[in-house]
Amino acid sequence: MTQPQLPPVPHGLREILKDYPEHVERLQESLNSVVERPMKGTPPLEVAIWELEGTLETFVSEAREELRAGEESGNPEAIAAGKKKVLLMLDCRSSRSAWHMKNLMEYFDSKTSGGRYGE
Repeated sequence: MTQPQLPPVPHGLREILKDYPEHVERLQESLNSVVERPMKGTPPLEVAIWELEGTLETFVSEAREELRAGEESGNPEAIAAGKKKVLLMLDCRSSRSAWHMKNLMEYFDSKTSGGRYGE
């Protein structure tokens, strides 16, 4: 028995987060939840976007916490790394046009073509 295909993390986010594979995995888990626990009456693509936005917001919060920890330690390398990560995560969250969501949209279009997705 084959496993159902899961929604793909948008290519742009994969590319931006290539140095953070654990973040890509967490985004994948968020998207998987859209398929595993569909919201009746809400288009799945919309739910997927909410999931991505929420997970990216979590990444921003975590990066800010890492920066605070670096500042408290006074470690210049940790501070620089924290600043870089905060900026990267803010960019991921705010640059939806850079997400390149074509593959994600195609995934959900294929699932809703008969109006059956989530029923």
